[in-house]
Amino acid sequence: MIASERKPLDEILGQLEGEANVFVVACDGCSAGCQVSDPDHTEQMVKELEEAGKTVTGVARVEMVCNSGLTALMLARHLSSVNQADGLLVMSCGVGVQSVAAAVEKPVHPATNSIHLGGFQGLWRSEARCAQCGDCLLDYTGGICPYTACSKGLTHGSCGGPMDGKCEVDPSIPCGWERIYQRLAALGKADRLQEMPLRLRDFRNMLPMKERRRTSLWALELFEEPEAAEEAG
Repeated sequence: MIASERKPLDEILGQLEGEANVFVVACDGCSAGCQVSDPDHTEQMVKELEEAGKTVTGVARVEMVCNSGLTALMLARHLSSVNQADGLLVMSCGVGVQSVAAAVEKPVHPATNSIHLGGFQGLWRSEARCAQCGDCLLDYTGGICPYTACSKGLTHGSCGGPMDGKCEVDPSIPCGWERIYQRLAALGKADRLQEMPLRLRDFRNMLPMKERRRTSLWALELFEEPEAAEEAG
């Protein structure tokens, strides 16, 4: 399981600036369990987008958005609504955002931050990976995670070592930042790299909020009931 927390509405609307029509993809897997993409919270998101002046062209619920094949199939069933959208807002973990980005030639935006719960996270059959950084940058990088696509985990561009678009660390794989630039250029969004915030990675963001550590998700690890975890503070 990869846990997710919703991004603030202001940040989500900032990502969608200039995109009047939005298609929403919501995960029925881990993110729904975290109460950020379940039907009630998806409906709330749609309402907030419409109140902000956006037109929601449609909503696709996918059992596990991290399953790239299933996601592509579900989006194909909503092809008309997807084509009407200027961009897609994805309510899932970072893996799901990357699955959607791989399936469409449109800007894709994360509605959540993925956070670290510890332990073994499970496996998915694709190249998409999520570092659970708690501060998702996929909106700036064309839906390709810089922490995982780049062998060095660089967040503000290539290291300068790649040759012919191949990684300096492993020449058998493409440079992650070359992929990011090519993806953004194809979408006409290369200027997003200029807007990317210049900040160091804050590893404190990886941890769940204190309030979440007092819910049943965290209390199960503590072998306590939620009330007991609350009292323990």
